[in-house]
Amino acid sequence: MKEYWTSLASLLGVLAFCQSLLQTVFPPELRFAFLKLASKIFHWFSSYYYFDITEIDGVNTNELYNAIQLYLSATVSVTGTRLSLTRALNSSAITFGLSNNDCMVDTFNGVTVLWEHVVTQRQSQTFSWRPLPEEKRGFTLRIKKKDKFLILNSYLDFIMDKANDIRRRNQDRLLYTNSRGGSLDSRGHPWESVPFKHPSTFDTLAMDPKVKKEIMEDLQDFANGQSFYQRTGRAWKRGYLLYGPPGTGKSSMIAAMANFLGYDIYDLELTEVHTNSELRKLLMKTSSKSIIVIEDIDCSINLTNRKKKGGGDASGGAAMRTYYDSPEMRGVSGEEGGGNSITLSGLLNFTDGLWSCCGSERIFVFTTNHIEKLDPALLRSGRMDMHIFMSHCSFPALKILLKNYLGFEEGDLDQEIAKKFEEVLDKAGMTPADVSEALIKNRRNKDKAVRELLEVLKVKAEKNKKSNAGSAEQEEEEQEKRALESPKVEGCGFVEEDNSCKKCGYEDQKQDDEKIEK
Repeated sequence: MKEYWTSLASLLGVLAFCQSLLQTVFPPELRFAFLKLASKIFHWFSSYYYFDITEIDGVNTNELYNAIQLYLSATVSVTGTRLSLTRALNSSAITFGLSNNDCMVDTFNGVTVLWEHVVTQRQSQTFSWRPLPEEKRGFTLRIKKKDKFLILNSYLDFIMDKANDIRRRNQDRLLYTNSRGGSLDSRGHPWESVPFKHPSTFDTLAMDPKVKKEIMEDLQDFANGQSFYQRTGRAWKRGYLLYGPPGTGKSSMIAAMANFLGYDIYDLELTEVHTNSELRKLLMKTSSKSIIVIEDIDCSINLTNRKKKGGGDASGGAAMRTYYDSPEMRGVSGEEGGGNSITLSGLLNFTDGLWSCCGSERIFVFTTNHIEKLDPALLRSGRMDMHIFMSHCSFPALKILLKNYLGFEEGDLDQEIAKKFEEVLDKAGMTPADVSEALIKNRRNKDKAVRELLEVLKVKAEKNKKSNAGSAEQEEEEQEKRALESPKVEGCGFVEEDNSCKKCGYEDQKQDDEKIEK
């Protein structure tokens, strides 16, 4: 045993002597050059390339690292046995990822690649404006040399696009508002956001299924139309105008569109915006894949129909000039004078001008209860591409409401009762909101809910019938009164509506009088 320890001590002494001799004969620079040469020789004979993607690039976060981590956790077949579970902020889904120093295999266009998640301890903390994590994380990609150009040109871009889709699908919708007008907060953002939890979908939306199908197909074509919009030279945006009586589901339609596409919603309050520059600032701070909503646009600011403003005056040009010079065109009320100064031109440029191209894949949705009050320039194609009329409750919409609130499937409703509903619905003119309220009251008793709803519809229809009869009689009386009060020239074919006379040249005389006054 003593001889064994003596031999081991002699061997250690020889190793120490050799190490000191190597350090003397081969300095560190020479050893580093030798290792570098050996590495190059290894790579020359190797059939693989290796790429390192670190978590932190200097002091900035590497976006490619996060995209790879999200992509691998959702799409790649995992070869390891240990996984890490994560749940991101504002996310409703739990994703899994690679554990430390684990590997997984992926296939792209028939090419197989190997990913390895490398985690090592950071040796020393260098000076930085923010503390770095104790662990140094990264991914190592191993590919064959012949597949280098395919991977670098297509595969990494594919990963980035896929990660963005996964992130948007897992992330909860956000609802933004401009409560501060166009002013910025401490982070430079004019919008405030809250999680968007509205449960409305196209399946629960009470409207004609044919119309819903057309809207869904149009939305799907828009979301998948990037190449189409680039080929045709159009900005990747689309406008929808929702109009109809209150309570017909315009807000629910917007929520269903957001949930269908997975877009965020920007609820733009025009009364909080004071100038066109603030409006442009808000537009520039919106993200792609979003819906920009202006509800009740006819009530937000003064954007009424210019034709009605200048109507009834023979000198149309003077009337139009007067309108453009008036405070209404500047968006300022005559009483306040110096308030909101958003112009119609500013709003049009917001929806269809050069500033509307600052971003892509955005939808503009305007809602109104009175479409006739809006200026025609705001309604043309290119600004509001699709006009959707939200009507009163129809029989197909009623069947959807009965399914939502009472659980009625197709064929569960008695044929005789269904026929009565069809007869009375159009006459009643009730909105889906009113019908829903009637069903909610008795949702525990289906038969009672159906009977009471039918009675409510009959009462509403009878009330509308009496109201229509009374308004018709009143209109006839007014017409007779106007006929008696209007002056007539004997033998003169005077027409009251257009102030013209076919026989005595009354219109010519009126035009001469106007010329004299001018």
